[in-house]
Order: sequence, then C-alpha cells, then structure tokens
Amino acid sequence: MASVLITGTSSGIGRATAIELTKRGHRVTATARTLRTIEDLDVDTRLALDVSDQDSVDAAVAAAGQVDVLISNSAQYFRSAVEETPADELLHLLDVNTVGALRATRAVLPQMRRRGSGRILYVSSINGRISFPLDSAYSASKFALEAIAESLAQETATHGISVALLQPGPVASGALDAPREIRGPEDAYADLHAKTSFPGMIPTEEAAAVIADAVDLAELPLRIPVGEFARQVLAARKAAPDDRIFGA
Repeated sequence: MASVLITGTSSGIGRATAIELTKRGHRVTATARTLRTIEDLDVDTRLALDVSDQDSVDAAVAAAGQVDVLISNSAQYFRSAVEETPADELLHLLDVNTVGALRATRAVLPQMRRRGSGRILYVSSINGRISFPLDSAYSASKFALEAIAESLAQETATHGISVALLQPGPVASGALDAPREIRGPEDAYADLHAKTSFPGMIPTEEAAAVIADAVDLAELPLRIPVGEFARQVLAARKAAPDDRIFGA
C-alpha cells in the first residue's frame, strides 16, 4: 500500500484515479482548490490545494505527511488560434498546467530524496508530443511539462525516485463537451473551430486504471500512452519525419 497524493480530484481523471486507487487499497490524499467539491470522495484524506499558490501546495503536502507517490493531474484547457491567443491567457495556462506541476513536485521532492524512494506521475497528454490546430497554448504547457519530467527523471534516479508521463488522448471527463474557446474580433479561424472534433475518446475510468497501474509497476517507463487512440497517434508521430507537419 502506497501513500498517494493527487492534485485536481474535483472531477475527471483526478477524481476517477482517487476512486480507483482507493479500491486497490492505497492511502489516497485527494486535493482540490475548493474542498467542498471533494467532500463526497471516499478517500483517506481530503485537502484544499491550489497549484497556482506555492504556500497552498506546501501546506497541503505538510498535512498529508508521507507521500510515496505524487500524481500531478491539475490542468486547464482552452482552444484558440495562435493569432487570437492573448498572452495573459497563455501565461495563466502555463502557470496552472506546467508551473503548478513544478510547485507540487518541489513540495514532495525533499522528503522523497531523504527517504531514498518515491514516484512522481505527471498526467500529460498526446499534446505533449504533438500540437494540433487551436491547441497551441495547451500543447505548449504539456510540451514544457514533458521537458521538466525528462530532466527530473535524470536528476533523481540516483535518489531512488521514478518519474513517468501519462499521455492520454481525449478523455470523456466533461471538459471537452463544450471546451472554452477564445476568438478574435474578426473570428478569422471560425472554419477550424467548426471542424473541431475529439476522436478516440475514452472514459475517465480507463485513464484512471492506467494511472493506477503505474503506481504499482516494478519498472516505470518515462512515457506511458493511455488508451488505444493515444498509442496509435504517438506511434505515428514517432514514425513521421521531423521536417514535416504531422498529418500533413
């Protein structure tokens, strides 16, 4: 049994993962920005944690006690063409999706390093390896997250800490039912917005099962595709030449 802290458990993948790990007998600390959103979760501990606030992160980690596994899951999403993406919106997305993961990582690393064991699982995305139209901001946040994870895996290997990136494609978490869109005054990319679709969508429970498996794997690979669609797309991206836009 491991002590697992999960960020972003109010809904979607985070909530499903908290439920799955509890079923498997792990001691789960579920966290969310607003505590009332997770009051109904049947887990060991429920704590308020805002990944955009280092003090909030540090306080939650201190209250959680020993953390054997961190599952960094908190994320936000919006769709916008590059031309129509306000800089402040991009900065906010990076602060939550990328810097937020860094804040949580920094909070748990000292105890893991001193103990000589630990596991950090980042919920990334196929967008951490591929960028699609209207997804530049989200993909930028996930590409950056993958860079942090690659460095971290090398830095902490000698301290007994394992790192992995979980890479789902579209997940039926509700976030994609009516995704937030940012459009410019001319709405110059309306045709792309109209063509938006999310193929290969999997249920949150399927994603949660793969993440829960990663908690217990004896050997943890750096990257773990989540779902058949993710496996196919990532394999195709790996085979495609780097001098050409994927899918072109």
